[in-house]
Amino acid sequence: MDQPVIGRLERLLPVACVAGAVVLFASQLMTLFEFVPPGAEAIDERSAIADHGHAMFIVAGFAILATFVAVFAPSKPAAIAVGAMGVLALLFFLLTDLPDAGQIGTIDDARQSFIDAEAVPQVGFWLEMLGSLALAISGIAL
Repeated sequence: MDQPVIGRLERLLPVACVAGAVVLFASQLMTLFEFVPPGAEAIDERSAIADHGHAMFIVAGFAILATFVAVFAPSKPAAIAVGAMGVLALLFFLLTDLPDAGQIGTIDDARQSFIDAEAVPQVGFWLEMLGSLALAISGIAL
């Protein structure tokens, strides 16, 4: 007998939650921004760990743990915790990283005294956005 569509989607929600948390975790190991002066190559970069510390690792790890608890020991508080971790990750992204994207500011460079450079988003920025959105949406749906 064929399962209804809703039943199949409910089975995929925990997978989506874990996938979002894994992408969020991986994004913290990558470059968040490169600082590029006008008409030149990148002179510096900032990693996600330098920006958030280990906060996103903790959020992602707790979301994965809460997802397993919510699924294997049917726990509504654990499911709510997954959604809360997704919202927290999204808030981190929206309040700390998104405002810095594309900003131009002065940085100290050993080759020159002070130069202007633009914060150009890199792979870590986009993966953090994707992971936090996926975790927030799937966590709330869970």
